[in-house]
Amino acid sequence: MAISLHIDFLAQQVTKTKIDYCEVFLRDRVVFTHARNSHSKDKLHKINSITKSVTNLLVGIAIERGEIPGIDVPISEYFPDAIIEEKHSVTIENLLTMTPGWDWPEMGDWGGLPNPMISSPNWVRFILSRPMKYAPGKRMFYDSGSSHLLSAIIQKVSGITTAEYAENFLFKPLGIEQYRWYSDAKGVVIGGFGLELTAPDLMKLGQLMLHRGRWNNEQIVPERWIIESTRARYHTYDHIGSYGYHWWIMADENSNPLTPEIYFAMGYGGQYIFVVPEHELIVTFASTLYKQTFLPYRLFKKLIGLNTL
Repeated sequence: MAISLHIDFLAQQVTKTKIDYCEVFLRDRVVFTHARNSHSKDKLHKINSITKSVTNLLVGIAIERGEIPGIDVPISEYFPDAIIEEKHSVTIENLLTMTPGWDWPEMGDWGGLPNPMISSPNWVRFILSRPMKYAPGKRMFYDSGSSHLLSAIIQKVSGITTAEYAENFLFKPLGIEQYRWYSDAKGVVIGGFGLELTAPDLMKLGQLMLHRGRWNNEQIVPERWIIESTRARYHTYDHIGSYGYHWWIMADENSNPLTPEIYFAMGYGGQYIFVVPEHELIVTFASTLYKQTFLPYRLFKKLIGLNTL
């Protein structure tokens, strides 16, 4: 089934806002590109929580390489000295789905940012000291701490930083040459929001996802990991969608995944990678929209003919 894209509408709208870069890929070619100015394409751009979706890919690679046995491994295997008994049943899968069960009001009292973690001297210890509120796997609440623990685990099992791991097994294979990835005070690369990439490299990540982990005939990320990561598991935020493994899945008014499937990575300030596999469509946004985070989300829905939020 063909898809009709409202490219003219998108072209008009992106010039009115602080969308620094936008790219639309359909089937076998780029059909639209927008750059806000001459620097927008080449500068390193804060992708914020798209970092989480990149961290997810690294976990999939680490499992495939045998460095992490699987998603059912309890995180107490990696933090034996810093974990209390009630957290012993929290698994890597709970981190991936943001369902560890501890109190983490990032989208509530903390106003969308994990500032209490950021201001703490030891981020990992702060995360693991949070009081438990639910049994693991029962409720999903947005949780940058879970992503940070995944980065810490990658560093423990690999013996190198998460940034080095990404460069070796993800960035270099994709031809991503420019990046910056910040660490916390203890040297743990920030798993939830610390990565900067050039805007066009978001499309490379989208292409990797569309082709289920393959790039230039090489399987960079296991196909089954892409499939499992983009399968809706929890629905908490109606205005965003459902959650898989550090990837969002667009849902309808009844909280069911849309048909055709649309999944996406999202970062604060208007950073997005949208993928519609059935139509071989990828749309990326790199923005400076810190008061209008969801504007590109609405523009994407208009682009493909869906009603706005």
